[in-house]
Amino acid sequence: MRTLVYSSQTYDRDSFLGAQIAPAIELHFQPARLTLDTVALADQYEVVCAFINDDLSAPVLEQLAAGGTRLIALRSAGFNHVDLAVARRLDLSVVRVPAYSPHAVAEHAVALILSLNRHLHRAYNRTRDGDFSLHGLTGFDLVGKTVGVVGTGQIGATFARIMAGFGCTLLAYDPYPNPLVEALGARYLPLDELLAQAQIISLHCPLNDHTRHLINPDSLSRMQHGAMLINTGRGALVNTPALIDALKSGQLGYLGLDVYEEEAQLFFEDRSDLPLQDDVLARLLTFPNVVITAHQAFLTKEALGAIAQTTLDNITHWAAGSPQNLVQ
Repeated sequence: MRTLVYSSQTYDRDSFLGAQIAPAIELHFQPARLTLDTVALADQYEVVCAFINDDLSAPVLEQLAAGGTRLIALRSAGFNHVDLAVARRLDLSVVRVPAYSPHAVAEHAVALILSLNRHLHRAYNRTRDGDFSLHGLTGFDLVGKTVGVVGTGQIGATFARIMAGFGCTLLAYDPYPNPLVEALGARYLPLDELLAQAQIISLHCPLNDHTRHLINPDSLSRMQHGAMLINTGRGALVNTPALIDALKSGQLGYLGLDVYEEEAQLFFEDRSDLPLQDDVLARLLTFPNVVITAHQAFLTKEALGAIAQTTLDNITHWAAGSPQNLVQ
């Protein structure tokens, strides 16, 4: 099966080639994103392997199907970027990687919390410039703080377990309470109550019609003054422009983002020699109490290996007529 891997970076190639590849799978790596401009590259490829910022809208899917593609193998858990209704109409199967390493994303969320709290990003830049003063670097003890976990699937539960280890009080919001999280002592609350009580709020829910812009001007106003917000889920969980006013007023005291609603045209590329065209992102980067990483929470050796192997297994099972991890 000829398989074209879009948006492939060096680490993707290394992880796929280091996995167990069935003899029937013929891998080809394409660093370009899948868009209407690049979809022609997939002509006569039975399988297209796509990542989170690839375009899988109706026009792209139609061209893929016309070119002979039969399977979309996502190397991600999320599938909000796929027009599933059109995929079904075109008889395109879609498979995903439902779990790879919840530890990778959960630990990155904790890293953002620690960096913001102890001002590690500011301290690092200062000491490199020979400034060893400590003014403006005061943090707070995590023990005893109230942490709100929004979304308690595998990643949210792993994050909750880590924060419990710091001695934090846990609050949780999820339509489907997780007994593993309840066993940690977490209390499930309506979202508004969680926002009002938590000093640190971390988003780990999927993106869908119910969660898009879950964090918006209204929900930001319900948070404690000076609260910390962490998002390692999906960029569109947050109405990003609303963050600027909240940061300016001090309503939001700390912000850690690994995802960004308009990241598709920016992340995973070196754009350091180009002017930043995104005014909202440029403004966020001016705040000293904001840390933004470029969607790297998944980027551990263990996670990459699991993503590659599960994706290859998904292709093999689909070809054998016993598909697994199908997106319905």
